[in-house]
This record gives sequence, structure tokens and C-alpha cells, in this order.
Amino acid sequence: MKLQVDKSWDSVLGEQLQSDYFKELLEFLREEYEQQTIFPERENIFRALNETPYDKVKAVIIGQDPYHGEGQAQGLSFSVQPGVKLPPSLRNIYMELQDDINCPLPENGSLVKWAKEGVLLLNTVLTVRKGEPASHAKKGWEMFTDEIIKKLDQKHQPIVFILWGKHAQQKKQLIDSSKHFVIESAHPSPFSARKGFFGSKPFSKTNEYLRNQNIKEIDWSL
Repeated sequence: MKLQVDKSWDSVLGEQLQSDYFKELLEFLREEYEQQTIFPERENIFRALNETPYDKVKAVIIGQDPYHGEGQAQGLSFSVQPGVKLPPSLRNIYMELQDDINCPLPENGSLVKWAKEGVLLLNTVLTVRKGEPASHAKKGWEMFTDEIIKKLDQKHQPIVFILWGKHAQQKKQLIDSSKHFVIESAHPSPFSARKGFFGSKPFSKTNEYLRNQNIKEIDWSL
């Protein structure tokens, strides 16, 4: 199974893409896509990397694994295909977006525009079986996506890392917070959003930081 990745990422991740663990992961995926219903579609596995080239990354939002319902996942963390009902976490993200920077509530759940603005929407596991959350965990994806975070940490230009919830916050150890800006809060899920996500103002804080670094702000409107 061959996966196409943007050439800017290919140049920094080439060693990983050729590694034994990644070849084993590809073989596992080939069998899974043949025998099971897997999300997202094959061509969207690397969508986060392909929509946001390495040299364009200004901010990173880390998710866990793709949505496992029919027609939801599109290869970007927290994002769903247009026309799909908004998942509760994304609805809460939109509420905070409106409250924080007065953005109108978006019409649909696609965050492709954010990706094109330089927001890497990275899940730590990039595939999942239909109806089985975390079914592709511990198959090699975590090693690969940790490497992505490490490569971003090595960038000369500072980046904003937005870590929502414990899972994302575990990645803080891979980030030099003296060089980059880390924003942490509770996860936007209904179980935790009122414990520190609402009112955390991640969007305005990101833009304020970028402005202070003389980096063009992100247009968060959707």
C-alpha cells in the first residue's frame, strides 16, 4: 500500500516512511482496507500533511483518532465532511470560536480552511475501523505522529501547539516550550468542556502570539 505525502513532509519524514515499523504498518493497513471498513478513505490518510505543508505550519491541534462513524472522517482532527451532523466536541469548539473571537457559527463541520491557513489538524492515530474507536492504536501510528511533532519542534520559526485534554497534553514532553507556544485546556467533549475548555480563548491567544512573532495571523472564520 502506497501513501502519497506532500514533498515538504516527505523530505523531513523520509527516514520514517522507509523504516521497518512503517512498512509493517502499511502491510497491516493494506489488509485492513481489504477486509474491513476503515476510515478515512485511503486517499485522505495523510490529508492533514497534504493540506498543511511542513513549511506552512503555524499552529497544531492534536486529536486522538479519526471519527469512526459512516461518512464523518476526512483526515483532519475534529473535522467532518460537509453535510454530516456536527459531533459534540466540534459543536463545542464552534461555540468557543464564536465566544472567543466573535466568529459566526459555521455552516458545516469541515475544517479544511483552517488546514489551508496553516493549522495542522493532526490525529495521533490516522486510521480506524468503522464503529471501533482506538482499533488502530498501538500499530505504529503513534511512533510516526510523535516524529511529526518532533520535526515541528525543530523548526526555527515558533509554532503554537494547542493541546486539548490529557491525550494531547501527553505530547507536551516532545515540545520545547521555551521556543514554541503551548496552549493547554480541557478537551472540548461534552464530558469536560465546562471544566476549562469554555473560556480558554485558544483562537485569540494563538493570533496574539503570532502577531507578537511578526507571523501572519490565522483567519479562523469558516
